[in-house]
Amino acid sequence: MISASDFRNGVTVEIDGQVMQVVEFQHVKPGKGAAFVRTKLRNVINGGVIETSFRPTEKFPSARIDRVDMQYLYKDGDQYNFMNMETYDQISLAEDLCGDAMKFVKENDTCKICSYNGSVFSVEPPMFVELEVTETEPGFKGDTATGASKPAIVETGAQVSVPLFVNIGDKIKIDTRTGEYLSRV
Repeated sequence: MISASDFRNGVTVEIDGQVMQVVEFQHVKPGKGAAFVRTKLRNVINGGVIETSFRPTEKFPSARIDRVDMQYLYKDGDQYNFMNMETYDQISLAEDLCGDAMKFVKENDTCKICSYNGSVFSVEPPMFVELEVTETEPGFKGDTATGASKPAIVETGAQVSVPLFVNIGDKIKIDTRTGEYLSRV
């Protein structure tokens, strides 16, 4: 059991049968009245966010989220296929379950498959990936003074905004959480 006074970012608890993850929390001690904990909670199954307050003494059962490293094998229609690296079991996940997580993931990359009570609810791609630029406009000398950027298509088909000096065939490092260009490799 986790009390509301022990809430931290990333803590996962069960509240009213829902699995909730603490996104933000704030301990409030008003001058008059009892202290309370103001929180912003995200439902890990459907992604909904709620804001609510709790007394610091309220207790909630801890929710166990399993994160398993799995290798992305291939896409078959609207299904993504993954393999557990330890047991070699394969699973197939629907495209709508994976969402934008697979935008920067290429075959044979390792992802974290998140599940609760055996039910998969999300896919976490690696934080940083190195991909090759397959399509972009050529940059011109002298255009770099303003720090301008141009669109580029990477080998997974995703579009990224890159600096003007990046050319076709360059390998670039991308932050998958924000989709931003980080550097050339």
